[in-house]
Amino acid sequence: MAVAPSSALVAPRAVIASPSEVSSPSGVDQRFLSAYRLRKTDEYSSVFAFRRAIKGRFFVVHYRPNELGTARLGVVVAKKLAKRANVRNLVKRIVREQFRKIRAVLPHHDLIVRLHAPVRDATRAMINEDIAQLFARLRP
Repeated sequence: MAVAPSSALVAPRAVIASPSEVSSPSGVDQRFLSAYRLRKTDEYSSVFAFRRAIKGRFFVVHYRPNELGTARLGVVVAKKLAKRANVRNLVKRIVREQFRKIRAVLPHHDLIVRLHAPVRDATRAMINEDIAQLFARLRP
């Protein structure tokens, strides 16, 4: 005996947001595109060579002006300061998320966020607060 599938028993499909729906209510695109990332060794080297940085409790933000019309981000988390991969990945996710939310108001700089103190006893809130304060200090 064959049973006909009932549409009431089928879960609705997930709705995928279009790129126009990804932007914030103010109309600013908050995605973390490839254009907003530092990828090449030369890009990292030029930021470190510029020798401008601000220091927080856990992070140092190295920065260098660029001509691209947007801020770009690179993240460096050393194994010496965060032994476990899941901790290193968590720190990088937090930094990228904070950058993604505030990128539109940051000056047009290449930024490298480098962990400089162990985060072994830090909470997520402490890490978020530290990086948010550093990004706020960069704002014009």
